[in-house]
Parts: sequence; C-alpha cells; structure tokens
Amino acid sequence: MDREHNDHYRERTDTIMIIIGEKLNSTNKAARAAIDSRDASFVHDMAKKQMDAGASYIDLNAGMFVEDEPEKLEWLARTAQEAVDAPFSLDSPNPEALEKALKIIKAKPIINSITLEKERYDSILPLVLEYSTRVIALCMDDGGMPETTEERVAIADKLIAGLTAKGVDISDIFIDPMVRPIGTGSHYGVVALETIRRVRSEFPEVHITCGLSNISFGLPARKVINQAFMIAAMTCGLDSAILDPLDKRLMAYIYASEAMLGKDDFCMNYLAKFREGLIDLP
Repeated sequence: MDREHNDHYRERTDTIMIIIGEKLNSTNKAARAAIDSRDASFVHDMAKKQMDAGASYIDLNAGMFVEDEPEKLEWLARTAQEAVDAPFSLDSPNPEALEKALKIIKAKPIINSITLEKERYDSILPLVLEYSTRVIALCMDDGGMPETTEERVAIADKLIAGLTAKGVDISDIFIDPMVRPIGTGSHYGVVALETIRRVRSEFPEVHITCGLSNISFGLPARKVINQAFMIAAMTCGLDSAILDPLDKRLMAYIYASEAMLGKDDFCMNYLAKFREGLIDLP
C-alpha cells in the first residue's frame, strides 16, 4: 500500500544540484561511534550542520553494524528526524533495515540503492513501490562492476525500463554510474564522465548521482580531486551527488558551476550564497 508523505517536508530547491549529505555514515569513525553509543546529540548536530550547509537530503547508513543494522538504522532515522525538517537517503542493501526506517520517517526518502543484481532488485523494488520512494540505481548487475561506458549505459537502460514499467516515475530514479578510484585505473574518471554524458543524453528526465569521494580513494589531497571531478561531472550532466556539504570550497564550486552552466538565472543563487557567507574565498 502506498504511503503519503507529509507535505511539510520538502526537498530544498535553492540549488540545482541535489546534495545528499554523507556525514552520518557508519563507515565514518565518529558517526559509527555515535550510532553505537546512541549519541543523539551528535546525530542532531551533524544533521543540522549538513542542512545548514546546503544538503537537500541527509544520507543515513548503519551498515557497519551487521548484526543489528535494522535496529541501528531505525534509531538513526528517528533521531535525525527529531533534529531536521528534511528528507533522508536510506543507505542500505538490507530490506529489513530499510523497512524499519521507512515505517517511521515522514518525508519522501531515497532508497540507496537498487542494482540489476536479481536478488537485490527483487528485494528492494517492493519497498520502492510500497512506500513510494525515490531510488538510486547503481550501474551494476550479476556480472559485477562493469568496466566500460557501453556496459554501464546498457545496465542503466534496463534499470530505467524495469522501474518505470512498474510505475516508478523517471524523475524519482537516480542513476549512479559507479564511480571508481582513478588511483586504481586511469580510465575510470573518463568512463564515469562518459557514462554520465550518455545517460543524460538518452534519458534527460532521469537524475544522475554518484558517491563523489570514490573518485579520489587512496590518493593524497583528496578534496582537490573531488572538486575537479565534481565540476567535470556537472558539465556532463550530473545533477546530484553524495558528498560532504561541510566542504565549503566544494559547495562554492557547485554554486559557481551552476551559474557557468546557465542553470542559475542572472547568478541569483550564487549571489545569495555569497551574501550568506557560503562562498569560500581563496
């Protein structure tokens, strides 16, 4: 049965990019400790800071707690919801954990994520349909992580066709091209960018997102790589990313790129962010 989400909760529209704040992820040492000890004040503070910094969604991940992930994710969702008037990205492949969180949150969430892997697809799709969520769809199938642009676009095509055939609106689908570290393959940046370009060209109504920091894994000065990739990806059609909104320089580059790409009429949003002190000067 579909569930209506409270209209009081709205996705922020003061930026073209849909920013999914990554800081409440259990792979982060501080977040993991807070989730484990049920430190509500840490969760409240981090959720608020990310929203204030420009996040559209707050990503919630309790996946490091394998044995009790469902209970941990439910607590995390309930606690974060106490602090912010915002939607969440529920980051788990575990359908039991997802459903526990889905039952208590009020805003229309994003499920992060579904793939073309049969077991995962068959377990996640019913939740997307029952709770009328948005969904991040990774370009991955039972063959693993594809190497080429052509393979990734073919998987995106199948995911979009399958989800829309079941009634998921194309604007509720976020294709993730599967960004891999350029430190492990010099072609991975180009493959990701070309996948974004192709998906944007062939499916203009779909959203395209990625885990931004994947591109720089294992390299020094990771923020520099992340910032460069973000600008390049936006020129190819990326309109969402899972990232650290507390990186003020990165957010400034996003606002500047929106203006450069003609998505910010008369640079009004860029000017507003500057007046708010959100543009990090050199």
